[in-house]
Amino acid sequence: MTEAPNPVTMNQDPTAGLEGVVAAVTRLSNVDGQNGILILKGEKIEDLAGKIPFEDAVGHLWQDLNLTGVSSISTGFADARMAAFDVVPLLERAPAALSVYELMQLGLTALPGHAELPEAIAICGSLPVFLAAAHRISKNLHPIAPDPSLDTATDLLRMLTGSTPSSEEADALDRYLVTILDHGLNASTFTARVIGSTRAGLKQSVLGAMGALSGPLHGGAPGPVLDMIDAIGAPDNAASWITGALARKERLMGFGHRIYRTRDPRADVLKAGLHLLGASNPKVQLAEKIEAAALAALRRAKPDRPLDTNVEFYTAVLLDAVGIDRTLFTPLFATGRAAGWCAHVLEQQTTGKLIRPSSQYVGPMPE
Repeated sequence: MTEAPNPVTMNQDPTAGLEGVVAAVTRLSNVDGQNGILILKGEKIEDLAGKIPFEDAVGHLWQDLNLTGVSSISTGFADARMAAFDVVPLLERAPAALSVYELMQLGLTALPGHAELPEAIAICGSLPVFLAAAHRISKNLHPIAPDPSLDTATDLLRMLTGSTPSSEEADALDRYLVTILDHGLNASTFTARVIGSTRAGLKQSVLGAMGALSGPLHGGAPGPVLDMIDAIGAPDNAASWITGALARKERLMGFGHRIYRTRDPRADVLKAGLHLLGASNPKVQLAEKIEAAALAALRRAKPDRPLDTNVEFYTAVLLDAVGIDRTLFTPLFATGRAAGWCAHVLEQQTTGKLIRPSSQYVGPMPE
């Protein structure tokens, strides 16, 4: 057999993970990796996160997509949480082997249609309920019904813990949810757009995106950041631990990014939120010492490769500070990113195009 011709060029290298290939035209978000800028619908992320609530940020992203159909996003999400709680008994009867993430997917699969709620609102409003209920079920605790008078972040923490959080804790979680609302054509968002381009429904698109997010190279990074912080243990250990890790060619979790060639702007948004919680938290102080030591060590070890703090580093510290278990980081990521997924699917469907790239065959040819 002869070999197939190989016309692949440098810009079409299939081993590059489609890097540099434009696969969508969007008005939703722009990631400027060279300059460390994230724009959501015309606004920098630092002008949204911590400045307006999550529900308003979703409304900002959903402008012109005809997604609401309700008096406000806040009202729609509250109604969706109440409707979603009717599905929770199914989660309680599910096999014990299912993870929190899988229970969330089960809940979303079983979520019925609601004539009075647009599908995007029903999906995004339901995920906080499924997250909190699944976590409590995994701990042999009774799920807590939502409170429609509360905003998403406050109610999510209350449903998780059984007590109403402080305003500072709720504001910190709200800031996080806004920060992760949308971020260009990442793996899970691309997955959602591909599924949506087939004219599959929003629910199927979000379920597919959740599958992509579950991979450790995408949504799983913040948890290992806490593992690293715990391993270092004390501020005085930071420099030597990091030097040793780099000598062993180990990756420093929370530093470097596939897109950003400078500091991830979301890191500073979340770091500011941490200080609003109170800088006296020992883990916050330890994290700042680790960050300084890591950046100094990376500059020495890799002077020609810009590696800076990414969003996962301060995501881990902030979520830990408000009492979110590290096993819930990926489920929480999905809860915040779902509104972005929905926006991308609906935007994709306005083009009427099925996403169908080509592949380069390099196998044997018939004689």
